Amino acid sequence: MYAVIKTGGKQYRVNEGDVVEVEKLPGEVGSKVEISEVLAIGEGEGIKVGTPTVSGAMVTAEILKQGKGKKVLIFKKKRRKGYTKKQGHRQFLTSLKIQEIKA
Repeated sequence: MYAVIKTGGKQYRVNEGDVVEVEKLPGEVGSKVEISEVLAIGEGEGIKVGTPTVSGAMVTAEILKQGKGKKVLIFKKKRRKGYTKKQGHRQFLTSLKIQEIKA
């Protein structure tokens, strides 16, 4: 069984036992998180799509790690003007292990 969940403004397709890195969620390492924004649930050929979410569906996950992602460099330049600007960004991420998908 798989589910399509929405968290942090992004959508993820997850199965039970998957490890997913999502935008930072509040909570300590080892605690449980319940995600109620389930957009679709599927098993085999059948799929149940919500409008916009599937009512009564929930995904339970465990927080494995809180950390930062890779550094992304932003570089701006205007030619012949002597203008350059270099900036970096590291996004805060939460690593989740999907425990259970309830329909």
